[in-house]
Amino acid sequence: MIDAFTSPLILQELPEPAAAQRNIRLLLLRDDLTQPALPGNKWRKLKYNLREARHLGHNTLLTFGGAYSNHLAAVAAAGPLHGFRTVGVVRGEPTLPLNPTLAGAQAHGMQLHYLDRATYRRKTEPEVLAELLHEVGPAYVIPEGGSNALALPGCAELVTELTQQTDFDYLCVACGTGGTLAGLLTGLAGTQQAIGVAALKNADFLRADIDALTRAGTGDTYANWQLYTNYHLGGYAAYSAELMVFIQQFQARHGVLLDPLYTGKLLYAILDLLEQDYFAPDSTVVAVHTGGLQGWQGFRQRFESRSAWWPVVG
Repeated sequence: MIDAFTSPLILQELPEPAAAQRNIRLLLLRDDLTQPALPGNKWRKLKYNLREARHLGHNTLLTFGGAYSNHLAAVAAAGPLHGFRTVGVVRGEPTLPLNPTLAGAQAHGMQLHYLDRATYRRKTEPEVLAELLHEVGPAYVIPEGGSNALALPGCAELVTELTQQTDFDYLCVACGTGGTLAGLLTGLAGTQQAIGVAALKNADFLRADIDALTRAGTGDTYANWQLYTNYHLGGYAAYSAELMVFIQQFQARHGVLLDPLYTGKLLYAILDLLEQDYFAPDSTVVAVHTGGLQGWQGFRQRFESRSAWWPVVG
C-alpha cells in the first residue's frame, strides 16, 4: 500500500517577463510529479480518506463525479493500489462507447453507476445515499472531488514540504470543489497569502464552501486568501481557443504541459495578475501544478474539430 509521497517536491523557475520586470520570483510546484501512481492533488486529498476507510473496515469506496472527472479517475486508480473495490456514481445517462476517462476507470475495476442529473443534484441527501448503498453494498463514501475534512491534512502537508525548500509569499492553486485550497489554508495557518482560481462559471459559492471545509477541519476560518472567479474562460470543460493558444505557448516556453480544465486557467490568471501588479514587487509566487492531464483525452474527444493543435499526453 502506498502511504507516503514517494518523490520530493520539484520547483521549476518560470522566467516570465512580467515577473522579471517586477523582480518577482515565479515558481511552478510540480505536484503532478510527486506521486507517480496518483499524480497531483488527488492523492493528497485521498490519503487520509483511504486510511479512515481501512480503519473503519471498509473494502469498498463509493464516490461521485462527472463523465470526465479527474477525481473518479484517481479513485479508480487508487482501488487496486490499496486493495479497495471502487464504485463511481456518474452524473448523467450512460453513453457508449465510454469516453477515455470512464473507460480508464472501468479498466481499473471501477463499477460505474449512473444517476440522472436531477437525482445527482440530491446525491448528499440521506435517502439518496441510502438507496445507493442498498444497491452496491456497504461502502466508505467520498464526496465529489474528494473534498471533505479528511482531505485537508494531505493538502496541508504540501505547505510543510514547500516551506522546507523555499521561502514564498503567495501560494496559488486552481479550484474545482475548493478542497485543495482549504487544505493549503490550514497548512499556511494565516501566514502567507493563498490565491484560488475557480475553474467553473458562477463559482462564488466556493467561498462559503471553503470556509465550511476549513471550519470542519481545524475549527477556524482564514482571511489570508482570495478566490478569483473570472478566469473560467467559458466554464468547466468548455472549449476556449484563447486558452488553447496559451497552453501551447506556455509549453513551448517552459516545457510543461498544463491541462485545459484547471492548471491552464491557473497560470493564465497568474500571468494576468502579474500584469495588473497584484503581487508585491520582490515577492515569490508559487503556482501548484495539480496534475489532471488525463483530462486531455476526453477534452480532445469532444473538441478535436476545433483546434489544429493537440498535445501529446503520456
